[in-house]
Amino acid sequence: MTPPPSSLHYTVGPIVALVAILLIIVFLRWTFSQRTQRDPFAPPPDSTGLLQAAASLPDRPKALALRAVLSDAGIRSTIREHPRHGVQVLVFPDDSTRARQLAGPFATPG
Repeated sequence: MTPPPSSLHYTVGPIVALVAILLIIVFLRWTFSQRTQRDPFAPPPDSTGLLQAAASLPDRPKALALRAVLSDAGIRSTIREHPRHGVQVLVFPDDSTRARQLAGPFATPG
């Protein structure tokens, strides 16, 4: 013989479900808010990784011209816009000395 259902039986289920959903929401917000903290193994935000600055130039067209000169000399390079240093031309460490020589007087040392 089954006991007769009571009104408490119909209210406990939805309350438990609501509490479980709220706990999941709080847990997910806490978990994803932790992603804003910096990863201790990540490089600093201003890092260039393996690359070194060969020259800092005031604008992008001059940096692209220097990249063309470096490319003709067989040096791989890239550029990045830096808030304080203008546009930087970045090269690998093995090529940095030769790249600085080719940058010559129209570039300030990076």
